[in-house]
Order: sequence, then C-alpha cells, then structure tokens
Amino acid sequence: MAGILTEGLVRSELAELPGWTYEHGEIVKEFTFDGFAEALEFVNAVGDEAEAADHHPDIDIRWNKVTLRLSTHSEGGVTEKDTALARKIEGVLEAPAESPGA
Repeated sequence: MAGILTEGLVRSELAELPGWTYEHGEIVKEFTFDGFAEALEFVNAVGDEAEAADHHPDIDIRWNKVTLRLSTHSEGGVTEKDTALARKIEGVLEAPAESPGA
C-alpha cells in the first residue's frame, strides 16, 4: 500500500511542480495547447507514462485544454505514486516532440 500523504507533504511536493494544485484530495493541473491535435498528442504521451507506471490519472479534454487529476483511488487520496507521475508528466512537456517519420 502506498500510504496517503499529509496535506503538508502534498503541498511541499507541489512546490516543485509549478501549476499543480491540491484540491479535494487530488492534485490537479490544467494544460493549454494551440489546438485539439496538440492536446491529444499530450494526452497520448501522458497515457504512455501512466501505463508504464500502472497508475492512471483522470483526464478531461476540452478542445485545447487538458485537465489532469491525480489521486490513488485505492488509498483514498494523494500518495507518492501521484507526485511521481506528476513529475513524469512535467517531463513529457519538456521532452522535444518527435518529428513525423522519425
């Protein structure tokens, strides 16, 4: 079992994750892209990271906006699994996009 982080620990972790907030027992961030295709590419990259971690965020796509909500449902709150996945998601944004045919 992962163990729920205290609110203080969650907020400490979020200090290193710009734009993420702690809301109702979840960590949340909204990402904005130039259009739907770019938002969908991001969601697919997040999906790859989530599958690799066997830990899956709630994802809401609204045209060029993607909202991610992370919590460990089996534990009933935020655990280290969530903050680790949030770091990987931030890495997705920093990684250069592959060009078609690469």
